[in-house]
Amino acid sequence: MTWFYAFDLFGVAVFAITGALMAGRKSMDLLGVLVIAVITSLGGGTLRDVILDRHPVVWIRDDTYIVVAIVAALATVLWVRLTRPIHETGLLVADAFGLAVFTVIGTQVAIAVDVPLSAAVIMGVMTGVAGGVLRDIICNEIPLIFQKEIYATASIVGSLLYILLSRMNAPAGLDVTLAMLSVLVIRLAAIRWQLQLPRFHLLDRD
Repeated sequence: MTWFYAFDLFGVAVFAITGALMAGRKSMDLLGVLVIAVITSLGGGTLRDVILDRHPVVWIRDDTYIVVAIVAALATVLWVRLTRPIHETGLLVADAFGLAVFTVIGTQVAIAVDVPLSAAVIMGVMTGVAGGVLRDIICNEIPLIFQKEIYATASIVGSLLYILLSRMNAPAGLDVTLAMLSVLVIRLAAIRWQLQLPRFHLLDRD
């Protein structure tokens, strides 16, 4: 198992956990939990592969992705049942880990098919945020990407940093590690201190 494959499955597991937690907050039945978990964990990668014309998409080529998502969701349900409900912060932190992993993986996949760097950044961000957006929309929540705290910006920074480090021929693994850490640190800092970008207000003039 390559480190790329291992990180990809880790990202699937983490986002499946966030999907299961969100479904639990909405008091869904077990089938609903599994559906939300799978959509959350595989939605971003599916959209990326379709746009990049990578067929069949990753979870059709390898059913390990579906299995990991389902197992992670079931384990989350069992864990919550045996312990106590996880605070909303736990959901946000888990989402931050998934965002970090999928941002870098999405950027790598895009670069591998030789798209322009701007498209590689977009694919990285899409891979990182699309699954969470689908999760939140289905669960009738405002997607995190549209809320005040820094979210997509952290993904953009991580994608750009990965591209920069890989172009500078950074030691193997260092580019991935630093890029993921940058996304994670920025996102966790935004959660902790409610950091946000300046907002644009259109003022009416008399």
